[in-house]
Parts: sequence; C-alpha cells; structure tokens
Amino acid sequence: MTEYAGLATRTVAFALDAAIINVVVWAVAAIVALGLSLLKVPDTVITVLAVIGAGIAIVWSVAYFAFFWSSTGQTPGNRLLGIQVVEARSAEPPHVGRAVLRVLALPLAALPLCAGFLMILVDRERRALQDHLVGTRVIYVREPELVTARVPAASASAKALH
Repeated sequence: MTEYAGLATRTVAFALDAAIINVVVWAVAAIVALGLSLLKVPDTVITVLAVIGAGIAIVWSVAYFAFFWSSTGQTPGNRLLGIQVVEARSAEPPHVGRAVLRVLALPLAALPLCAGFLMILVDRERRALQDHLVGTRVIYVREPELVTARVPAASASAKALH
C-alpha cells in the first residue's frame, strides 16, 4: 500500500534543500564579492551584477529541484527523509518538463497564505496544489532490504575458528 508523505516531512525536506541551495549561492556570492573588492568597480556595475546574480540564483534553484525530481524523484532532502516525488499515473519520477512545472507551481501554492500547501492536511492522497496542477504525488519510499547470502564454505571456516 502506498503511503503518502505529510506536511511536516515535506516541509523539513524542503528546508534541507533550501539550506543546500543557499549555501551554494552564498559561497559563490562571497567569492565574487571578494574578487570585486580588489577592483575599482562603479556602483552601477555592482548593482547590475547583483541583479544578474539574483537571476542566476533563481535559475540554480529551479534547476536543482528539476534535476533531482526528474532523475530519481528525490532531492537530497527528500532522500534523507525517505520521500519521493512521482507522477500520479505511472509512479515513476516526473520527466524534466513536469518537474520544472512543479517547481514553478510552488509559488502559486504559497501565495494565498500557504493554502496550497495546507491542502496536504485535507487531501486523501496528501497532495498539495502543485501536485494537483502537474499530476504528481509525494510518497514514502522504503529502502530495499539487504539480502545476505550464506556461503557454506565461509560458515564452515567461521565454525573452525571458534
């Protein structure tokens, strides 16, 4: 039976991913700022570079989620919490286009006082607005059990050591 991920789990996973995204953005911004501090750059150029940097940060954020959702259905945050984004019909990770649309739908879910996310609390399949719009679900995934094979020779040699 499929178990759908709840609001708390999804929020924590998203927060972990946001932290990863922000650390990368801050590190790149710090390196650029350090390099610019050695040069005499007009304020207008710095403003333009800041706007370009903000645009790159947005593209990086969209690409981060789209890449992970379309490849395995799991961002690093999702993986840590054992959840996966899948297409509603096939239960496979969404293709790139659907993953990008899902990222772009996130602000729509946040706009009306996060009502699009709160849908998770009342929806039978715990789907948020972005899941309904693009046809995805977020499910818990269990790690496959490790299968250990017994090798007769190894067992015999182990007994001999005792």
